[in-house]
Amino acid sequence: MPAWLRLSRRPSAWKDAEILLLRHQVTVLQRQSTARPRLTWADRALIATLLAVIPRRRHGALHLPVTPATILRWHRDLVRRRWAAKSRHKQPGRPRKHPQITRLVLRMARENPWGYRRITGELAGLGITVAPSTVWEILKKHGIDPAPQRSGPSWAQFLRSQAEAIIACDFFTVDLLDGTKAYVLAVIEHATRRIHILGATAHPTAEWVTQQARNMLMDLEEGPGRVKFLIRDRDILYPPGFDQTLADAGITTVHSAVRAPRMNSITERWIGGCRRELLDRTLVWNLPHLRRILRDYEAHHNRHRPHMALASAAPDRPLPPEVADLQAFRARRHDRAGGIIHEYRQAA
Repeated sequence: MPAWLRLSRRPSAWKDAEILLLRHQVTVLQRQSTARPRLTWADRALIATLLAVIPRRRHGALHLPVTPATILRWHRDLVRRRWAAKSRHKQPGRPRKHPQITRLVLRMARENPWGYRRITGELAGLGITVAPSTVWEILKKHGIDPAPQRSGPSWAQFLRSQAEAIIACDFFTVDLLDGTKAYVLAVIEHATRRIHILGATAHPTAEWVTQQARNMLMDLEEGPGRVKFLIRDRDILYPPGFDQTLADAGITTVHSAVRAPRMNSITERWIGGCRRELLDRTLVWNLPHLRRILRDYEAHHNRHRPHMALASAAPDRPLPPEVADLQAFRARRHDRAGGIIHEYRQAA
C-alpha cells in the first residue's frame, strides 16, 4: 500500500505528531550536512505535485532544500512532459505517407523522365490522391531531382534500349618483343557481348581498316540488317571509307565525345579484361604469335567466359542445368593461350 494512502487512514493526532517528527529530523539533517541533496526526476515530480496542494503561504515553513522558483520550474517541466507524452500518441499535421506510395513514386521516377507533377498525375490516374508537395518531398528525400530538365533519354538508357542494334569497336596497341607495335581492331555486340577480333597489324593503313569493316559485316551472324549503330571514338586511324562502308550497309556511326571512354564503356571494359587476363601475363614475340593467342582468347570469351550482363552465361553457351549430385560431380580443366587461361568443364 502506498505511503500516502496509509497516512490518509490515520487519525489527525497521529498525522500531526508524525509530521512534526519528520520536520525535526529534516532540521537535524540540514544542520549536520552542508552538501546539496541530489534529487531524481521522481523526487522532483513528487515534491512539485504535493506543493501544488499546500497553500503558497505555508511553503516557507517547510524548510525545503530548494527555492520556490525551482519548485515552480519543476512543476512546469512536469506539465510539459505530460503533454509531450500525450502528443506522441497523435500524428499532428499531415497523415503519414503509405510505404506503397513511396515505392510507387520512386519506381516511376526511375523508369521515366518525369517530374513530380507528372508523377502526381499518373498516381491520380491509378486512383491515388497525393499532393504534389508530398511527391516532391519523397523524391528530394531519396536524392532524386523532383523537376528534371531532360530533353531526351540519357546515354545509358539509349544503350540499353538499343542494345540489339548496337555494336562498338576500338583500337588497342600491343608492344611486341621484336621491338614493333601492333594495332588490334576489335568489335563487340552490345546485346550478346560477342567479340570479333577483326585483325592485328603493324601498319593500320586506310585500305586495311576499310577491309576490316567489310570483314566485320560478313562476320555478323544475323546479317548487317539487324545492326543500326556502331559506336567508336574519333581516332584518326578510321578513314572515311570505314564509315562509308558501314553507311552502305545501313549502319550509322556514332562518335563518342573526346576523352569520354565511358561512352564506349563496354568495349573499353573488354580491352581492359583482355590486357589483365592475357596480354599482361604473357610475352608476345611477334604478330603471328599475337594473332594466335588473340584467336584463343576470342574463343574463350565467346564460348566459355561468364558475363554478368548475361546472368553468368557465355555469349555462345547457355548455362547448363544445375548439378543434382555434387558427390559424383567432377570438373576437368582445359588450358588456352599456352596455359595462361584456364577453363573448367564438367567431366564426362
